[in-house]
This record gives sequence, structure tokens and C-alpha cells, in this order.
Amino acid sequence: MDSLSSQVRASASRANEAERKKIIDGLRDLAFSIESPEDTMQRIMFQHLQIAGARIGIDLNLFNVLATSSPLTTRQFAQAKGANEALMGRLLRYLASVGMIKETGQDTFAATNITQTLATPGWQAGVRHYFDNCGPVFQKLPEFLARTKYQAITDNAKCVLQPAFNINVPAFIWLQQNPARFATFQQYMMQQREGMPTWLTVYPVVRETKEWDPERPVFVDVGGGLGHQCAALKAKYPDLRGRVILQDLPHAIEAALSTPGVQNMVHDFFSPQPVKGAKYYYMRNILHDYPDDKCLVILKYLIAAMSKESVLLIDDMVLPNSKVHWQAAQLDITLMASLASVERTKAQWLTLLDRAGLKVVNIYTYTVSLQDSIIAAVPKQVSTSKALPDKGETKKLDYQSKVRP
Repeated sequence: MDSLSSQVRASASRANEAERKKIIDGLRDLAFSIESPEDTMQRIMFQHLQIAGARIGIDLNLFNVLATSSPLTTRQFAQAKGANEALMGRLLRYLASVGMIKETGQDTFAATNITQTLATPGWQAGVRHYFDNCGPVFQKLPEFLARTKYQAITDNAKCVLQPAFNINVPAFIWLQQNPARFATFQQYMMQQREGMPTWLTVYPVVRETKEWDPERPVFVDVGGGLGHQCAALKAKYPDLRGRVILQDLPHAIEAALSTPGVQNMVHDFFSPQPVKGAKYYYMRNILHDYPDDKCLVILKYLIAAMSKESVLLIDDMVLPNSKVHWQAAQLDITLMASLASVERTKAQWLTLLDRAGLKVVNIYTYTVSLQDSIIAAVPKQVSTSKALPDKGETKKLDYQSKVRP
């Protein structure tokens, strides 16, 4: 077994990201295939306990302490925290048994690569977000689906989140009404894609903009949150021709980055797009937060602003039509329960965009497991006469916007 483990580690050390993911998934499938019924049920039934254990470890600052003061005895840690030594011993023993820390001797524990991850503030925020904000929603999901007779969840003010927290507003309004929860969510959003490829690694920006008029808008980040995508674009292409514009709601723009060459603009994407004829209208992880009817409103406002030279760039997951990766599938269920939204398959994207009046010209995929992609789309015909919601409908939808990193 030691020899096999060494071979796997050696293979993983030489692998690229796609190959490494394939190794992990292969080992996971292999483990599943040799489980006994008892093994299977032990794994499934105690999954709740793992995130609870991680949450306790974060509350105790355990992972940070071990990451800098490893190894540490149970007694040392209990005394430092003023905690019961026997209780701390049981907690540390459990965390070691599931790989979050390592037991190096009797009542002695040290850090691992997983400990280091759990000591990272952004990933700690992820544990808090999924335990505090998503956990009650997951617990309520079976009851909700049974009560609604397993019908599609399409209203973000009437999904599983509302009965889970006894509220009557959509998720992002609720988060903004609870600053501590919202801060945790934002911190996690900042962390989750760190070190991963971005759309800038695959999309031919330079080729498509080399003749662009520098006085015209070249890139409009619609609902772009604090402006990190605009900053990344300017950092990669400092000589990019044209104006770069960040758009979001007032509270996001007030806190947004001040990036040289980027104009910060207040705008709600559930209202007419004020910037006309830009080369790119870009949306990152926007449409996956909304059911189709809301997406159609957002898209029709953008189409009305586009010229024959414009391209809509949708930075979102494009799932395969079959055999969706487990990481993407679990995000899809989370969005359904919390936002009444969806991670769309390629077929679903094509249908949605066709309904909006858009033609997909290319799809550039830049991550393996999640299938993060750039969908490049253009209007079937450039026209400002497409049906748009009236002022009453726009006003009704405004509250659904959110801040994005």
C-alpha cells in the first residue's frame, strides 16, 4: 500500500491541474467501489459532523495555532484556551481521524496541508458560510421538496432559504441586512477562485480589440462588484484600447477598487444599460444567480445597448449535458435551494440565450471540474425595439441585485 501511495503522489506531483483532478476523482471512485454497506453509510451519515468539527476548530483558532506552533499537546492547547483537557482531547482526536490535523503521538498533534488550508481566512469564511448560511437550508430541503410535491423552485423569495431562516426576502437582501453573514460570504467569494485560471487565459482580447477606437467603451463589467475583474483586465492588458467601466449598485461602487483607467459607475442591471455600443459587455457569475425569467430581463436590456460590433461575454459554468462533475452538481443544488437559480448545462444555456435573442459564437472553457467558461454571444439582429419590461416591472426586480467580488 505504501508503494502504491508513493506512485500516486509521484504521478500527482507531475500532473497538470486537469490530470490531478482526474487522479483525485479516480481514487474517490475506487474507494466507493470497494466500500461495504457499513462503510458507505458511515461516510454518508456523518458528513454533517465534519463541517461542524471544522467550524469548532476555527472557533478555537486551532488550525492557525497548529500551523505556526506544531506539534502541540492536548494539555498545552487546553491550558491556552482555558478549556477542559478531556474534551479537547476528544475533539482533536476526531479532527485527526478525518484528516484535518495529524496525530503524531499520544495526545500530540501537528499540522498537515489540510490544516494549512483551514488556517486561511478566506477558507475559514467558506466553512462559516456553508455551516451558518447554507447548513439550515440543506436541513430544510427534504421537507420543502416533499411539501411542494417536488415542483421546480423558481421564485427566489419563496425557496428553501425563507422557511429555513423564517424570512420573506431573497437571499442577497437578507445577507445585506445581516452584515456579519454578508462579510463572511464576501470573504469566501474572494477566496474561492484564488490561484485558479481565469477567463483572461483563454479569451482573445488583444486580437479582437487591436483596431478599437480608444475613445469608445471597450469593456463594461455589468454587476462587477468591487472591480477585481476590471483590475485584472487592466493588469494583463495595460495598453488595451478603449474605456473600461465597472458597474454595480451604490454600496458596491462606494467600496470598489480605484483602478487607474477604470471608470466606476452606479447601475442596476435590471434597468436600461446606459453605456451604448461597447465592445464587450461582461457578466461574471450573474446569470447563474437567477431563474430564466429574470435572466431574460437582464439580457434584453443589454441587447438593446449592443451594436453590431458588440459581444456579450458570460463568465459562468457551462455544464456538460451528461455526467456533470460532483463539485458542479452540488453547487447547482445549493443555488436551487438558496436562490431558486441554476448552474446551466450547455443545452440550457443555448435555449436561454436563443429565447433572449442571442446567438452563441463560441464557448471558451478554462477550468476542468467546474467547467467555468466564457460564452461569447451576439444579438441575432441589432435592434432597440425588443420588448423591455415597463417601469413597474423594473422597479419590482431592482431588489434582486447583489454585490459581487
